[in-house]
Amino acid sequence: MKDERLHSCAELIDYINRVGFLPLLPIGIAGWSAEEVTDEECQYAPLPDGGWEWPLWQWKGTILQESGCAYGKFFDRKAAFVSRTWWPDFCNYRRSRFPYPAEGTIEEGILDTLRREGSLITRELRAACGFNGPKMRSRFDAYITRLEMGGYIVTEDFVYPRDRHGREYGWGWSLLTTPETLWGKESCHPERTPQESRERILAQLRQILPSVPEKVYDALLK
Repeated sequence: MKDERLHSCAELIDYINRVGFLPLLPIGIAGWSAEEVTDEECQYAPLPDGGWEWPLWQWKGTILQESGCAYGKFFDRKAAFVSRTWWPDFCNYRRSRFPYPAEGTIEEGILDTLRREGSLITRELRAACGFNGPKMRSRFDAYITRLEMGGYIVTEDFVYPRDRHGREYGWGWSLLTTPETLWGKESCHPERTPQESRERILAQLRQILPSVPEKVYDALLK
């Protein structure tokens, strides 16, 4: 992985496009995350007034808008970026591992709602799908995570509340959509079999993570 640390959003976009696959935060593979390849000045820092600064976190939306990459819980249910170049193969293989939801299931209802609405922030989607009761949030989030792992849902952008002065604050909400809505159907269907896509992804992972045991690659692609 990278020895010199990155200092800007533009540098990180270039890096994501070069490596193809990059978790946002550490997931147990040394050096393989946006947090680990960016300089200390880009990391989370608490402020004396109780607030915080975290340039890396605030770059997420810009990265999606300027690079066109995919973002979601793609590796071990953890958030990661997948470049547009690699998304077709990633989606092709993952959908073979996570078949399309059966008719009448909650997951199918979630996808139908997103297709109908185009995009919704998570809490709006949860309400539209009827998950309004107590302790329903974690259950709904589990469905979303599975659909992201399968390549059926991605984050289009991040939406932040604003204070009375018009300034954004807080952690932001994911604006969810389907990759077909965002990039078109062709973005999810390369002219390769899922196994051929898997072999291509494995070759790339071996190149960017050369010291990782083979079983780790297999775990990442589950």
